Amino acid sequence: MTSLSPVSPYDNLSPVAQAAYRARGAAATLAPLPRAAKDDALLAIADALEVRTAEIVEANAKDTARAREAGTSESIVDRLTLTPERVRAIAADVRDVAALPDPVGEVVRGSTLPNGIDLRQVRVPLGVVGIIYEARPNVTVDAAALCLKSGNAVLLRGSSSAYESNTALVRVLRDAVHGAGLPADAVQLVPGESRDSVRELMRARGLVDVLIPRGGASLIKTVVEESIVPVIETGTGNCHVYVDAAADLDMAVEILINSKAQRPSVCNAAETLLVHKDIADAFLPRALDALTEAGVTVHADERVLTYADGSKATVVPATTEDWETEYLSYDIAAGVVDTLEQAVEHIRLWTSGHTEAIVTTSQQAARRFTQLVDSTTVAVNASTRFTDGGQFGFGAEIGISTQKLHARGPMGLPELTSTKYIVTGDGHVR
Repeated sequence: MTSLSPVSPYDNLSPVAQAAYRARGAAATLAPLPRAAKDDALLAIADALEVRTAEIVEANAKDTARAREAGTSESIVDRLTLTPERVRAIAADVRDVAALPDPVGEVVRGSTLPNGIDLRQVRVPLGVVGIIYEARPNVTVDAAALCLKSGNAVLLRGSSSAYESNTALVRVLRDAVHGAGLPADAVQLVPGESRDSVRELMRARGLVDVLIPRGGASLIKTVVEESIVPVIETGTGNCHVYVDAAADLDMAVEILINSKAQRPSVCNAAETLLVHKDIADAFLPRALDALTEAGVTVHADERVLTYADGSKATVVPATTEDWETEYLSYDIAAGVVDTLEQAVEHIRLWTSGHTEAIVTTSQQAARRFTQLVDSTTVAVNASTRFTDGGQFGFGAEIGISTQKLHARGPMGLPELTSTKYIVTGDGHVR
């Protein structure tokens, strides 16, 4: 009788597939771990980031220098840059994640059935999570921390523009995780810098449980359309600020400038301003002056252009493309609308489904706007910049999902879990 002998899963496999196999093994180890073991690893990561900040910043400097030499825009270079202050902030985010409740094992619902069977639906890790992302090396740490806390192994595929930074960060992460007694392969950088490794990751169905793309529209479109691994789509941020007829002008100016100029290179920055015609005379001259002072170029419709005459505002005529553009820069499209419903119609036509804000003192207008606008987040008298896992109290976020299945909006720990049913009987048969 022939006995079964184990066959090495690594035989004749590519480096990407080998990494995925190792990740599956690590995920199996992580899934049943108690919270304390995962939190200890996260705290070790936070400490290691601070201790090895100089190493990380030095590697990052190579990426930023190469980006500037290639003529990369300053908004993208800003996304790429790691300073000691930013590394400390990332470490603080990791500690915040450690302090959050562990979603694994949470009973979503449960009951005793009429036949006496105990039925529970509980949260479980997704397994192996692949992240494909551009530029921002902070995503490397955020993704790793959230995946570890939720019991998942993570395969990180950053862009070549951040290769040195990501390599240094993953080296720090793996050392810390291993030192805390967890498998280092719970955090891996996908081998290879070419697009071939991305394509292979997108086809690793059965090895990778889910892919999450983070980046520009082109990257997200490619992953969604070409991946055979299930994808959680994180969308671009064509976010709108609508200033209602009943708006407080001082508040409206402050929210507009914060939404657009506080950090224009991120997905929750505002890209379009819509102003009700009844308040345009009072608001737009102030808004144009404030935007110009903040260094913002306004891409204006014909009605907004009339308010730029004789002012020092930096205003250019808007084209159709401006309404659909995620600038990620000191630019904003601006238009005047006749009604709240017209503002909503414009948003429905052009939004990416990320975040829309209304500034108003009218409860009726606020209620109507929140009912009609179908985006992941609708802000009332608040900046679009609040759509963020950290700001929502989720710790770090792994992305902002603009789809409607599985997860929507900022994705924290619960969104990195699935569920399974546990059926407990006492000799029950059907």
